[in-house]
Amino acid sequence: MRSTTHGFTRRTFLKSSAAAGLATGVGTSLAAPVFAQSGLPDPASVLADISVPKYVREDYRKLYNMSDEPLWDPNKDWIRTVDWEAVRAEQAGKTVRFAIGAADQESAAEGLVPFEKLSGIEVELVPIPDDSFYDKAIAEFISGNASFDALQFFSPWLGDFAAPGFLARLDDYAEKWKLPLDDFYDTYLLNYGHFGDKGIYGIPFDCDIQMVHLRKGFVEQVTGGPIDKWKTVETYDDLIRLSGELDKIQPGVAGVGLMAARGFWSTYTWEHVAAQCGMDLFDSDWNPIFNNDAGIKGLEIILDLQKNAAQGVAGWGWPENRAAWLGGQLATNISWQDSGTQAMRPDQSQIVDDFVTIYEPRVDIAGARFAPPNIAGSTSCVASTSQNPEGAFLMLAFLTTASIMAMNEANANGVAPGYKSVLTNPRLEAVSQPAKVWADSLEYAWCAPRIPGMFEMEQVLGNEINKAVVGQTSAKEALDAGAEAWRSIMKRNGFFTSREPFPYSAVEAGTWVGRGKPSPI
Repeated sequence: MRSTTHGFTRRTFLKSSAAAGLATGVGTSLAAPVFAQSGLPDPASVLADISVPKYVREDYRKLYNMSDEPLWDPNKDWIRTVDWEAVRAEQAGKTVRFAIGAADQESAAEGLVPFEKLSGIEVELVPIPDDSFYDKAIAEFISGNASFDALQFFSPWLGDFAAPGFLARLDDYAEKWKLPLDDFYDTYLLNYGHFGDKGIYGIPFDCDIQMVHLRKGFVEQVTGGPIDKWKTVETYDDLIRLSGELDKIQPGVAGVGLMAARGFWSTYTWEHVAAQCGMDLFDSDWNPIFNNDAGIKGLEIILDLQKNAAQGVAGWGWPENRAAWLGGQLATNISWQDSGTQAMRPDQSQIVDDFVTIYEPRVDIAGARFAPPNIAGSTSCVASTSQNPEGAFLMLAFLTTASIMAMNEANANGVAPGYKSVLTNPRLEAVSQPAKVWADSLEYAWCAPRIPGMFEMEQVLGNEINKAVVGQTSAKEALDAGAEAWRSIMKRNGFFTSREPFPYSAVEAGTWVGRGKPSPI
């Protein structure tokens, strides 16, 4: 879980990539006299360096006795299936300008060297201040003179960039260059890739999910036996009771960790729980309906959990939650998947071997469901004003390829893969404790649609939810106020008018991909 919005930048990915030479996988048998004539290296030699021994940190490889075998399926890894001879024939000597957070400029330049060698494309980085990326990028688009061809950003912004026509449609490029779209989990492709029914406007990059994590020693002390990932905490009522007992188990260790700060942090935690209650954000006419019984129940669960939570959670976002969890100050935690991967790494965590990530607890009310929350994440896009949109697409396909994303996960750097062939790989599962539960959960994932104004809406709603968390208002009053604010923001963005971006039916399938599937439990 990383993004400039979340207190992390893509520096986490790019610096680790650059330090290891951006290496990722097995070689290919491409032969190329044409390549030799171009002065570019044989792609096979470049691809051979994109491998586990060259990319994954040595201390992590030793820790898990990792072999040199790939953590991905080479037959699904785009950089090993694309025709680099054809890429070079069309693109060698051309340029791509890539918008990036200013602090990442140097490491990004190093990390993209293998792509330049493979493609013959020169990548020019366009630095934008990290804390104002959204505003600066939007301003450049509005000016009609954007200085970049490609950019990566927080996926809830997708509607804000796509609706005004700032982004290029990528369907034709994906088909031409055989991007393995079928390898992405549906929730990521539908929500980080598609813009409603308009087509593909992004390639999923950082593919998050929120999960529940338990400290094994503490939980087993209370429950009297080993943790069952499905049944030890079968419902949120179980988590409320268990966290209450755990809150008393050791001084300095809170029963549960939450992210309940103002803005989107509170919204994400509430969406996580309320989705299990059967909460949908909209009806078929785009009316906000989350202030119903299911939404209220979700917030009431959070208020009950808060009684057993660490002090100050009303001001906690991801950085505070992560520090407390990895520092051993929480007995249970509601957070992102990398709270599980990073907790395995001795250089990041004080709870190595003393935690487990479980399947999402259910809620025992009518209409409840198993709906693990796909929340946040990042996407990779091409500017509609790009001077070389195809080259920009190829660069982004390289950055998001399965092998590089698998090794990001192995490096526990917070950049999460969204590929089936990665998360179900046994070697990857051995170095990413949440991977099996994560992969199973994605078949039922819940996600807020990426519509224009969505991030602003989740910010505003989070402010109202935070008022309930600090006792200034009731759960119903908070959600009623949020729903009213959403209608106003949506109307400004064309909803409830003839300018509606697309019908709700265009995104409904992505809001809960578990719809119509038999329950896993």
